[in-house]
Amino acid sequence: MNNKISLIRSQNLASVDYAYASRIPSGMDVFFLAGACPLNREGQVEYIGEYSLQAKLCVDNLREALKECAATLENVAYTRVLVASSNRSDLVTAWEAIRKEFGDHDVPSTLSGVTVLGYPNQLVEIEAVAAVEKISNIIKL
Repeated sequence: MNNKISLIRSQNLASVDYAYASRIPSGMDVFFLAGACPLNREGQVEYIGEYSLQAKLCVDNLREALKECAATLENVAYTRVLVASSNRSDLVTAWEAIRKEFGDHDVPSTLSGVTVLGYPNQLVEIEAVAAVEKISNIIKL
């Protein structure tokens, strides 16, 4: 049984730097992660005014949350990137920083500009869905 996420591309659609879809094989645990925010350990937003640095910190925090699920970035099947800006270049700046962190794992993603995010001075947030091979007792209730 193949227990890896399949990234699906299309020859009939525009060439983009992400897969158009992903497939999670049966028998895997699926995790829906809360939005990863650019917060430090004290709960403060870091890198005020810096889209790229906030985006990288969001990925770093996403990695930490994934560890709690026995997962890595390669287990991510989908992301939604929210950027507090109406300026497309700010969205691209955040996107490029995030794509660099994901490397060759170019998961299907949605990039959206929003008017405001939850924390003061927050510019970026990343929602994710991940899947890992079923392992009993990963999460202790």
